[in-house]
Amino acid sequence: MTKLIYPPDWTVFDSAEDVAHFAVNQILDIAQQSIELAGAFHLVTAGGTTPLQVYRQLLTHDSDTNIDWSKWHIYMGDERCLPADDPERNSLALQQAWLNKSSIPLKNQHFMPAELGAKEAVNKYEKVVKGVVFDCVLLGMGEDGHTASLFPGHQHTEEQYQLVQTEYHSPKPPAERVTLSSACLSNSQNVIKLITGEGKRAAMQLWLEGKALPIKKVQGQITLTLISKESLPT
Repeated sequence: MTKLIYPPDWTVFDSAEDVAHFAVNQILDIAQQSIELAGAFHLVTAGGTTPLQVYRQLLTHDSDTNIDWSKWHIYMGDERCLPADDPERNSLALQQAWLNKSSIPLKNQHFMPAELGAKEAVNKYEKVVKGVVFDCVLLGMGEDGHTASLFPGHQHTEEQYQLVQTEYHSPKPPAERVTLSSACLSNSQNVIKLITGEGKRAAMQLWLEGKALPIKKVQGQITLTLISKESLPT
């Protein structure tokens, strides 16, 4: 039986909670360094269960006087084209888990206006992220290997040079979405990929076999892939 060899940036943890805890510590360290060096911290958030654990844990640090939350800027990796108060919106989950109770100023919370429709939202959000070099990008992964709203086999040729792209044919509803491009997500000092859950095993096997999954394409200056052991292929 061939022993699987994992990429050097993979770190395996016992549980999804351990993944989230480690990610939070990394984010706080990166934030402190970024603020000391450049006076601001730019974080791209992800949707999904494990990122929500991260956001809830970040909220527990809100009273820490050593953290200058006024210098934090929050961005969206992708959003679903639904009404702003729809429970399926990534922004609503992010607000409920963290931002509504956080000390991060509202003016530093940069949501995708996906309620306007994909094309209009892309045009507006392109102006928000243009010229921004992110300090940290959080990514989750779907069971098919997608990340943000970048799906395997989907092409964005008409928007290949844009930072923000439309997705009109999402395999999971709603079909219409807005997403940062792979290039935009990769324009980051740090990328942290969060992989948890047994349902990810097939995609992880494809990853190891060298398949062109969107989650693989995004690479920062430093990339960490944090994995709970139940996600590993058997």
